[in-house]
Amino acid sequence: MAHTLANPASSVSTSRVQALAAVESFSRTLPGKAAVVLSASLFVAVAAHCTVPLPFTPVPLTLGDLAVLLVGLFLGPRLAFAALALYLAEGAVGLPVFAPGLPGLAHFFGPTGGYLFAYPLAAAIAGFIARALRRAPRFAAAGVAAFAASLLIMTSGAAWLGFYLHHSAALTFKLAVLPFLPGQIVKIVSAAGIYSATVIGRRA
Repeated sequence: MAHTLANPASSVSTSRVQALAAVESFSRTLPGKAAVVLSASLFVAVAAHCTVPLPFTPVPLTLGDLAVLLVGLFLGPRLAFAALALYLAEGAVGLPVFAPGLPGLAHFFGPTGGYLFAYPLAAAIAGFIARALRRAPRFAAAGVAAFAASLLIMTSGAAWLGFYLHHSAALTFKLAVLPFLPGQIVKIVSAAGIYSATVIGRRA
């Protein structure tokens, strides 16, 4: 009598698909969306603590803005905006979610305040553009989205720093933009690469 043997690899693949479907289904519920927003805000908080102070500018190198780009790309405009607004609220009440240095609300009025205030809108822009360009190749769409979001973050950060330090536009550019351009290009490419490699088999 012939016996049909189950394919272990097929069973594992099926179980994985079912698990992913269950997670995706939960993420569409109100509790699921809340969990996603909270998790995203904590992800940005962890990334924000990965910093390298620079001796010639009050603005440090950080992975926080890379996390903002990723949150925007993966969550879409609404949830991404909510996640980054929650992140700012967490910092405002004193939770240690910002880069080490100033306490709580002081971050908003310090040299990096302009970058922080841009985060919610930048994340929303990244999510919106990535979805608006869904017919384009994923990497290209994500790259354009990440570039637009980064442009907003850098512009807002530089404008605030110039006001904060009472510097000229040229000096502000040297302190708030020029040193970070190479790293920002790497972050944009990285965010686009991670997004396009992860979102396989479905459109944004």
